[in-house]
Parts: sequence; structure tokens; C-alpha cells
Amino acid sequence: MKATDLDKRFDAGEDVSDQIDWLRSKRPNTEHSRVNVEFPAWVVKGLDQHAQRLGGTRQSLIKIWIADRLG
Repeated sequence: MKATDLDKRFDAGEDVSDQIDWLRSKRPNTEHSRVNVEFPAWVVKGLDQHAQRLGGTRQSLIKIWIADRLG
């Protein structure tokens, strides 16, 4: 089936789940790349304090802040 036909069926409200190979499907833009960044100790301390107040981790906080600025 062509993608345009699948789109038309989906837009018409049809159940197209039987046309999708769920084991091989991928979500776009979800690949990860590791990045190392050095911060001064006072920045790391501030990040940790802020993350703790929010109940998260330093890494999560950095990811959210950067995604927010890029989005």
C-alpha cells in the first residue's frame, strides 16, 4: 500500500493498524547522541539545587532547558 493511500484511510477514520509493522516502526527524531560539556563547579551546584527543587535530575533539567530554547 502506498503512503498516500494509508494517509487517506487514516484521515477517513479507518483503523490502519493492521497495515503497520509495529516491530520495525520507529519514532522520528528520537535517536540519542552523547555530548560532554564542562561547567564551572558553581554552575553544577546551581543545576543540582534547581533540579532537586523540581524533583528531577541535573541531566533532565539540562535537556528540558535546551529543548525549550531550541523549540
